[in-house]
Amino acid sequence: MSRHSRSAKAAQHPRRTPKSPEARLAPTKDEILAFIASAKGKIGKREIARHFGLNASSKIMLKRLLREMQEEGALERKRGALLNTSTLPPVIVADVLRRDTHGDLIAVPAEWDEMRGAAPLVVLDTPRRAREGMPMPGLNDRVLVRVEAIDDAEEGEPAYSGKVIKVLSHQAKRAVGVFRVGKDGGGRILPIDKKAKGQEIAVPEGATGEAKDGDLVSVELTRDHRFGLKTGRVRERLGSTTSERAISLIAIHTHEIPNVFPAAALKEAEAAEEATLKGREDWRNIPLITIDPADAKDHDDAVQAEYDPDPDNPGGFILHVAIADVAAYVRPNSALDGEALERGNSVYFPDRVVPMLPERISNDLCSLKPGVNRAAIGLRMVISARGEKQGHSFHRVLIRSAAKLAYQQAQAAIDGKTDEVTQPLLQPILRPLWDAYAALKKAREKREPLDLDLPERKLILDKQGHVEDVIVPERLDAHRLIEEFMVLSNVAAAETLEKARIPLLYRIHDNPSLEKMQGLRDFLDTIGITLPKQGSVRPELFNRILARVKDTPNSTLCNEVILRSQAQAEYSPDNIGHFGLNLRRYAHFTSPIRRYSDLIVHRGLIRALGLGADGLPDTTPDQMREIGARISAAERRAMAAERETTDRLIAIFLADRIGASFRARISGVTRAGLFVKLDTTGADGFIPASTLGDDYFRHDEAGHALTGSRTGESYRLGDGVNVRLVEALPMAGALRFEMLSEGRYVKVKPSRGGRTRLPSQPGGGSRQNTFKKSEMSQRGRRGARRFDEE
Repeated sequence: MSRHSRSAKAAQHPRRTPKSPEARLAPTKDEILAFIASAKGKIGKREIARHFGLNASSKIMLKRLLREMQEEGALERKRGALLNTSTLPPVIVADVLRRDTHGDLIAVPAEWDEMRGAAPLVVLDTPRRAREGMPMPGLNDRVLVRVEAIDDAEEGEPAYSGKVIKVLSHQAKRAVGVFRVGKDGGGRILPIDKKAKGQEIAVPEGATGEAKDGDLVSVELTRDHRFGLKTGRVRERLGSTTSERAISLIAIHTHEIPNVFPAAALKEAEAAEEATLKGREDWRNIPLITIDPADAKDHDDAVQAEYDPDPDNPGGFILHVAIADVAAYVRPNSALDGEALERGNSVYFPDRVVPMLPERISNDLCSLKPGVNRAAIGLRMVISARGEKQGHSFHRVLIRSAAKLAYQQAQAAIDGKTDEVTQPLLQPILRPLWDAYAALKKAREKREPLDLDLPERKLILDKQGHVEDVIVPERLDAHRLIEEFMVLSNVAAAETLEKARIPLLYRIHDNPSLEKMQGLRDFLDTIGITLPKQGSVRPELFNRILARVKDTPNSTLCNEVILRSQAQAEYSPDNIGHFGLNLRRYAHFTSPIRRYSDLIVHRGLIRALGLGADGLPDTTPDQMREIGARISAAERRAMAAERETTDRLIAIFLADRIGASFRARISGVTRAGLFVKLDTTGADGFIPASTLGDDYFRHDEAGHALTGSRTGESYRLGDGVNVRLVEALPMAGALRFEMLSEGRYVKVKPSRGGRTRLPSQPGGGSRQNTFKKSEMSQRGRRGARRFDEE
């Protein structure tokens, strides 16, 4: 560290000079929290010790104190820094939610773990009138905010004030809802978004368009005064609320996912020309093939393997990976680039795809179709017989894919069931690929990444877009082969850019927080598994637990609970490694058609290796952090939209089965009731506690159970139960069930009246006919944290 940087850091965290030997004792917990809240920059044990002027013996006490605070949940470690769990970091990405009674804008953090409770409110300090150069946010805008805690904030009121640094996106002017005809010729919109509960939108006469009563519509806000109803104009009739094809449009409009390309971006895409050999190596003689889902329309990666003839690498392989050269067509600061950054990634729904790039780029020029010349970034890797990478090099190339295979098709060929396409490919191409995968598998097993087994459900739609079935596709070695090739390629990209000192966005995945580890420990205690309190947390610890419960009734549940205990993977220029994959450095390189992060990495490689003039422009760390925050938020937006659409479609699928019984497993326990997951479809639903029986059920948080205070009847997380579908709300994607199974019984203290314990009736009488989607926001279910990625 330079003298200048040391002095700057000292200025950020000034040392408190000890006045006596007593002053060198470790500070109190409150003093530590106060210092973390007031200090600027990254705070760790070293900064705390410097600030309080601690000596060597006091530093030992400090280490013990910080561990206690993390175990208590008062602190968490993130990206190597200590954070007060009750406070927000100094700068956050936030979504403007509403106005308060004073007309001030209220925002919430765009990234917030619901297991920490309700998201804190931030009141934005904005001028009453626009001033030149000052950002002016509006409702639903996404903003970058510098926040400060409000000392005397009351419960339910904003706990922070915030100053807007930058408006990241103006997403405020539209809403989605159900149109209801009014008496005056106009009408009202009942918003679908649960955040907008009770915030109807008035539609004046002449602004209803072609909307009919009960239609799902997109409305453009035309007035947003500080008081009174918002007013709007129907912009688009999305269809009937009973149409499955309208369901994905709800998510697209609710989450403001850009789905129409600007004319300038389309013009650039149409003007793009096919690549030639100019400035590229010729890899067209290498028999690369693509292996993708059967319904894939874009193919951005191709692979090939051959046996290494080098006698110094016995049993080793040479791997070739080609990734579509999107950077050749999407130049920095172009219209295409701006739109790609705005979208962040492609979004995949059961009935449609909202691509990051126009089809001219994603499905044509950058799709590695068989028998067609295509531009690519090529990667040559040499691995040993144990799957360890011996070396690698990147190249800018022109390829011609030898074949396009589906996962099932490639797997069938290896299993002895070739077809006319795979028969000539079996020995020269597929066998070497599978042999190379066997080597990579050895390296993976030695590395021991987190090995969760959580198969994803897939909806099967008919030609009209109706759900025909819900299946769990089989996970094949063909899937794992491509995954291992891609993981190794991503590691190679990160290593190359790090060595060249080129700015990049790492794909980072932090260690689980001590608070979440304690929650996992409490759960495992209920099924007889002890999680040690001491020692470092590594993926192999979770893998041993998963191995113990494999092929038992608790297997699926344990996989889900361990997934919930993990941190959220994200993009950042500050590397902390990837916990889930158990890798020290990792970056996304292999999917630039559908992820902006990968495009940044491609540009970095082009710049680092002098492969062209279209590499990464000069970019500061702060600019990289802003890009990382934006595309991480876009990824979470896509995940939420995809999940909500699946929930809605399944609710429609089951809506005509009211009264039917299902086998399910309790997947979540809250004070309000039980969440259950159906065995057949994976559908999630809710059972209100008030319907469980003739008893008052108390929430046992540590035991993850609801227990009758009089009868002792108990329902616990992971229990297999029979349930009956009572209500389906397709627009909310919500299902309500009633319990048919009798719970287990535990000892309870006798009541004051000395009454004897009476068993509750299975599926006790329902005292609640409807429930709101907001009840479901409490659940810790799913939250699909993707970290084991290509």
